[in-house]
Amino acid sequence: MSTYCEVVVNRPIMRHGVRPGTDSSEERDGQPVSPTGLAEVTPIGVTFSYAIPEDLRHRVALGQLVEVPFRSSTLQGVIIGLSDTPAADVDIRPLTSILDPTPVLTPLQGRLARWLSARYLAHLSSCVWLFLPPGARRHPQAVVEAVSDRRPPPGLDARAQALLLYLQGRESPTPAQDLEAEPLKILSDLQLVRTWQQLAPPRIGPRVDRTVELSATPEEVTAVLPTLGRASKQAEVLLYLASQADPLPLLDEVLAAVGCSQGPVHALARRGWVRLTPQRALVATPLSQPAIESAMAHLSKAPAQRAALAFFREQAGPVEASQLDASSATLAALEAKGYLQRWAEPQSITLTLDSHEVLDKVLELRGTTRHAAVLDVLAHEEGRVWVGWVYAQTNATLDTLRALASARLIALDEARRWRDPLADDQSFVLEYPPRLTPEQAAVWELIQQRGRQTGTQPAGLRMPKPASPAFLLHGVTGSGKTEIYLRAIADALLRGQGAMILVPEIALAAQTVRRVVARFPGKVAVWHSQLSLGERYDTWQRVRTGELPVVVGARSALFAPVPNLGLIVVDEEHEPAYKQAGSPRYHAREVALQLGRLTGATVILGSATPDVDTFRRAERGELTRLTLPKRVLAHRKHLAIQARAAKSRLPWPVARPLDHLPRRPRQAGFDNLRTLPLPPVEVVDLREELKAGNRSIFSRSLQRAIRAALDADQQIILFLNRRGAATFVLCRDCGHVLQCSRCEMPLTFHAGEDTLVCHHCNRRQPNPDRCPVCQSNRIRYFGLGTERVEAVVSEMFPDARPLRWDLDTTRTRGSHAAFLQHFVEGRANVLVGTQMIAKGLDLPRVTLVGVVSADTALYLPDFRAAERTFQLLMQVAGRAGRSPLGGRVILQTYNPDLPIIRAAAAHDYDTFYRHELAARRENRYPPFKRLARLVFTGSGSQRAQREAMGMVKVLRTLVARQGQPGVEIIGPAPCFYPKLRGQHRWHILIRADKPEAVLRPITLPLGWRADIDPLDLL
Repeated sequence: MSTYCEVVVNRPIMRHGVRPGTDSSEERDGQPVSPTGLAEVTPIGVTFSYAIPEDLRHRVALGQLVEVPFRSSTLQGVIIGLSDTPAADVDIRPLTSILDPTPVLTPLQGRLARWLSARYLAHLSSCVWLFLPPGARRHPQAVVEAVSDRRPPPGLDARAQALLLYLQGRESPTPAQDLEAEPLKILSDLQLVRTWQQLAPPRIGPRVDRTVELSATPEEVTAVLPTLGRASKQAEVLLYLASQADPLPLLDEVLAAVGCSQGPVHALARRGWVRLTPQRALVATPLSQPAIESAMAHLSKAPAQRAALAFFREQAGPVEASQLDASSATLAALEAKGYLQRWAEPQSITLTLDSHEVLDKVLELRGTTRHAAVLDVLAHEEGRVWVGWVYAQTNATLDTLRALASARLIALDEARRWRDPLADDQSFVLEYPPRLTPEQAAVWELIQQRGRQTGTQPAGLRMPKPASPAFLLHGVTGSGKTEIYLRAIADALLRGQGAMILVPEIALAAQTVRRVVARFPGKVAVWHSQLSLGERYDTWQRVRTGELPVVVGARSALFAPVPNLGLIVVDEEHEPAYKQAGSPRYHAREVALQLGRLTGATVILGSATPDVDTFRRAERGELTRLTLPKRVLAHRKHLAIQARAAKSRLPWPVARPLDHLPRRPRQAGFDNLRTLPLPPVEVVDLREELKAGNRSIFSRSLQRAIRAALDADQQIILFLNRRGAATFVLCRDCGHVLQCSRCEMPLTFHAGEDTLVCHHCNRRQPNPDRCPVCQSNRIRYFGLGTERVEAVVSEMFPDARPLRWDLDTTRTRGSHAAFLQHFVEGRANVLVGTQMIAKGLDLPRVTLVGVVSADTALYLPDFRAAERTFQLLMQVAGRAGRSPLGGRVILQTYNPDLPIIRAAAAHDYDTFYRHELAARRENRYPPFKRLARLVFTGSGSQRAQREAMGMVKVLRTLVARQGQPGVEIIGPAPCFYPKLRGQHRWHILIRADKPEAVLRPITLPLGWRADIDPLDLL
């Protein structure tokens, strides 16, 4: 049984501003330890040791969420290590509590988090929290509670008094941030409230359907209800008085029976609910009337005594001494002679409330008015009632219902209900596996062999190690890569393993999910950022339990808790969307490969245009390259499209049978196989179009092709990787270009909103009628964007039904799936969009793809600009001709002779790769060297330059001390976007075999960030 635990706290802890070679100690709570367990402080991997209290030792486990003290506050943490000895000889504080007994982090995930931290120089805390349940992060907050045994002083401020009454009525502490500061300070100074730190509640939890039903008789309700709620001596006094037959009980008897002081009684008296009778001195005579007359005769010489005794000739009972006009001496003389008797009567109390009012006041004092309201509502209902209805009628809370259930007055039924993003989607149709082509069969055989080697093996059986830990599936668009993925998933499920499929964009998730769910109904989880927090939380829970063994989603799906992971697919592995922009700045492809190494899972990287780095790895044997060089059709649904193609007599190539395949018996869900050639690409020189007098954004060839496709009731994609209607706005008189004041970049004109928008910080401003510099009205719009393309299509082709699909039109949740469904169902026949429409969409009715401008990003100052352009052109060209209708691509450019344009037109990846690899080798760019990029962001251009120059000196000194060969420091220089969101930017490049090792000894000062293996240098 371990006595100490190693905890990663929910706060990045590091030493700020530490330079190489300096000695600085971290102020710490607990003892920081390294990932190896040694007592040393690392800049990014600081953890802390805590003692495990005796009462928690039998319940503590690795991966649990815990609450720990930290300095003067409290933090949430995750246990990532257990030991019997402390990390160092220091005072170690005990952890406070276990927040969740079920571990949320597996040991394997802990290893992957450490790898992420070391590889990408990210805080270990940030890496660990990638794996935790959505909404689990809890931050400390100040909470306030009223002090029950203190009375407010007279003349208390009205707002403070109102706040105190509010806090006294609360059943739980209240966050200080929700209260008004000034009245709270008054109450705190008077010590009427107490404040302390505690963890905020989780942002999300299980969704439970609750119903309630009255389960007690009226007699039981009457007996139990007054005992509920908070303790109240005033309520006990009222209940005691109501139960007594004596209408005037003595106060001392009541206080003794209830066990309280006179304070609660006086409080009730001030409310007017009881009346106190003060203590009285009573006098009476024991004499009869004749005896009184006889005694008076003997008192003839004592007139005062005679007068006092005469009072009782007409008063039969005792009277108060104050009613007698006699002195104490006179009364004492009469008492001595036996003529009078004197005694003191104790103080008494009287209930002034009617019997039916007592219960209401007791409920008010105990704070159980809502409890009574709930019981009253349920008494008029038959059977179970939804709690939402009860809440609406009574303002009750869940705590109210649980208190009544604990008292057995109601039956509270709670049933867990999953928030399933796929529950309402009825578009999934069960799909059967088609036959494989010979190329697919060969690829599948190799992958299946790898799966057998990594699957569950009998004890003592050792399978041969595979030739490579992962595959590069290089297949042209439409070659059937997805079918290989689906078979690999089925194979993993048969072995009792889980699977992941990553897609680069949410836009692709809908179509991919549809295909996977059609093959594996009831076993698929969808995972991306546009799900609600509750949907992500429930999906995480269902994946962890193995209920949903297949996860389809964006890059964050890598951190889903899939048990016994057997397959990882990274589709379109070349996409830059797999790179995380914020810390940790990981690349999903690299994380997938590392996760495959840790779990032994099969990893498949699929692409029609592989990343140059990935293809180079396959050449070196680090990945096993598999190729699918032909397009395939294997679904019966395309036969109707083929029949329409024959009628349209389009001059484009159509499908042909694979006659060389052996004949097989016809089976359900299997069709005769067809192949399609890749669509021909026509390159149009826009310079020649201008010479011919065509100033339209569409070349003459593209206009004719659009007209022909529309006449044949076909669909068209028009691609331009730029949003808006005009990329900059210029004054023709003075040349002023309207810029964003925060980014110093040209503003983009959006005609639909008549607004200028900065595409870097989303700053918006009205479109001016006059130049802000010279007041000229000669404002002109230059450049081209998707908004203008859509407008020109509507103008030139009135029968077109265009749909624009870009970031501006898909900001709302579910918009991607809605746009895709809209286009698939034929309600739009022209799809205008940016790069999100170029990625993996399977649209069989699209026969024409027009690239409006192939030069958009070609000349950016980034070594990957050519590769990105080639990949986009190849990918968008692949959207055409995916059915028997065939298709064509028209590519418009001002540079038709560039090698990447010619390679894209020929669908020739190998030629592009050889040309690009030679350029990378010459300039020592990846894959021949790796890069790290340091970026400083801060206010003031001179400050940014000084910081960058100082950091270069530090880096050069560090490299000289390390003595690492082949390390190059490039820069500093202003970034391509030198100012964004009001902050100036400078950057430095480190070129080395292992740049993270070069930077690991440095803790970057505030304002700096490190990006290992950056995807762009802009």
